[in-house]
Amino acid sequence: MTTTTFDQTTPTTDTHMLMVRRLLVDLNQPFDRHWNGGSAFRTAFANALSMSFPMGEQFFIDAVQKGLALLPSTPEHDALRKEIKGFVGQEATHRHLHARFNQILTEQGLVNHLQNRIQRRIEIARKLSANSSERGKALRELAVTAAYEHYTAVLGEQILAIQDAPGDWFLHAQPQVKTLWRWHASEESEHKCIAHDLYQILGGSHSGRLRWFAYVTVLFTLDVTRQTLNNLWHDKTLFSWRTWRDGFEFFLGRHGLVWRCAGPVAQYLKRDFHPMRVGDSQLARDWLQQHQHQWSAVNQRHQVS
Repeated sequence: MTTTTFDQTTPTTDTHMLMVRRLLVDLNQPFDRHWNGGSAFRTAFANALSMSFPMGEQFFIDAVQKGLALLPSTPEHDALRKEIKGFVGQEATHRHLHARFNQILTEQGLVNHLQNRIQRRIEIARKLSANSSERGKALRELAVTAAYEHYTAVLGEQILAIQDAPGDWFLHAQPQVKTLWRWHASEESEHKCIAHDLYQILGGSHSGRLRWFAYVTVLFTLDVTRQTLNNLWHDKTLFSWRTWRDGFEFFLGRHGLVWRCAGPVAQYLKRDFHPMRVGDSQLARDWLQQHQHQWSAVNQRHQVS
C-alpha cells in the first residue's frame, strides 16, 4: 500500500481534473411541498441550505478568482489553475440550478430571507476591508470559502455514504430532487481542496484559517436554523409535534447529522489539516460513474485519465 503525504503548499485536489457537468434533471417540473419523504422538517432544512447557495456559490467563485489573480505564474501552479477553472464552472452550475429550485420554493409560499442577509453581509465586509491589501482581502475571503467548503464536503460525503441505506437523509425524496442533491454532494466532494490549497499557497496562516472557521461555524449554524424555522412557519408546520420529532431524529437519532458530521468537521482544527485526509472522495467518483446517464460533460477537455 502506498502512503500519500500532503504538503501544505502543494495543490492536492485529486488525480483527475475537475469536469463541469450539465445535470439532466428537469426542474421545470414542480415538486411536492414536502418533497423529502413527506417530512416537513427534513424538507425545510434542505430548503434552507438551498436558499443560501446562489449567493454563497457566487461568493466562493469571486474569492477563488481573487486568489487566482495573485497566484504566481509558474509551471508548478498550472494544474491548480486548471482545477480552478473547473471549480468555477461547477459552482456556477450549482448556483444556476439551486436558483431555479429556490424559485419553485418561492412559488410554494416560502420566503428566502437568508439570501438577502448573505448579500448585505458581503457588502458590509467588503466596505470594511476596502483599505486592506489585495492579498489580505483575498486571504480572508479564501479562508471563509475554505471553511464553508469543508462543511459542504462533509455534508456531501455523508449524504453519499448512507445513500439507499437506513438513515439515508434523502431516502424517500422525490427522484429529481434526490438526484440534484446527490449530484451536488458529489461535486462538493470532488472540489473540496481548491479554496484550501489556494489559501495555503498564497501564505494563509493556521490561526487565520481557524479564526474564520469559527466565524463561519457561528454564521452557518444561525443562518440555517433561522431559515429552517422561517420555512416551517410559512409551511404552517412549525408547531407540529411530528415536525420536531423528525427534527430530533434527523439531528440526534441513530444516523443523525450531528453524530455523523461532528468528527469530520472537527478535523479542520488540526494544524496539519487537509481536505483529502477527511472523508472518502471515492464515494463521489462512484456516484458520478454510476449515474452518467443523469449528466453530460460540458468541458471534457479538462478531464484526464
